[in-house]
Amino acid sequence: MRRTTLTAALSALVLSGTFAAAQQRGPGAGAPALYNTVKQKLAEGKQVVGGTITTSDPEVYCAMANSGFDFLWIEMQHSPLSYSETARMIWACRDAPAIPFIRVPDATEGDIQKATDVGALGIIVPMVDTVEKAKNAVLFAKYPPTGRRSQGSGQYSAIWPRGYRQTANDNIMIVAMIENPAGAEIADQIANVPGIDVVFVASSDLGSFSGRRQGDPQYEALVTRIKDATLKAGRKLGGPSAWKGTREGYSFFQAADAMTLLRNGARQSLTGQATGGQRGVAPIEGEER
Repeated sequence: MRRTTLTAALSALVLSGTFAAAQQRGPGAGAPALYNTVKQKLAEGKQVVGGTITTSDPEVYCAMANSGFDFLWIEMQHSPLSYSETARMIWACRDAPAIPFIRVPDATEGDIQKATDVGALGIIVPMVDTVEKAKNAVLFAKYPPTGRRSQGSGQYSAIWPRGYRQTANDNIMIVAMIENPAGAEIADQIANVPGIDVVFVASSDLGSFSGRRQGDPQYEALVTRIKDATLKAGRKLGGPSAWKGTREGYSFFQAADAMTLLRNGARQSLTGQATGGQRGVAPIEGEER
């Protein structure tokens, strides 16, 4: 009798919670639910950092997703990763705190549609040096009436809260990467495209395309142009994690890839500089996290 009563009470609690969530997230319920914690943190004036994923190993992905990063920068421009592999990784750690962002190969409808369907809440677009490319990124990532994303099936519906169709447009972020002088020249126009959330200064390629290195006056003039245009437009400014704490105005950072972090961690371990435990006390297997 007692078990029956307890079960009924739990069922009522679950049903009431589900109903409340449906009310909150359903159409016409006022402000849409915000489950993209990266967007929320940026809106609160905080900085966010994302680790880079180039491997298809779900265990590596999960280790990164639970290590403290705000998001994961899943690299599909400069890696052989497929959308099937990316989907498996995201699904393997769908409850991890790090939000999945995907750098797509280009701002095409097919690439962006697949990225959102596998569950990405951030679309990172490389080589944005035309207003059209920035507009296309928003167009293909957002549902009507804002964009033209089609309503197909995908694992996004099993990862994100109920009412995804009504809340996706407010949770999916667009990051426009400026990587060459042509993009820097029209940084103000790119930053003012409705739907662009972050303008990212691609430090390496900006140097490659300009023929200048960081610290060179001409290089720094390009960086300043992008920075000023982005902040004036009210967008968030992104850059490499090495610039965190050394340059003002930046709030969105890309950290090293998993293999680099593994190599650095191995070196620290071999030199006795690894942190996280009491010196002289061996970690207990299975409790490292």
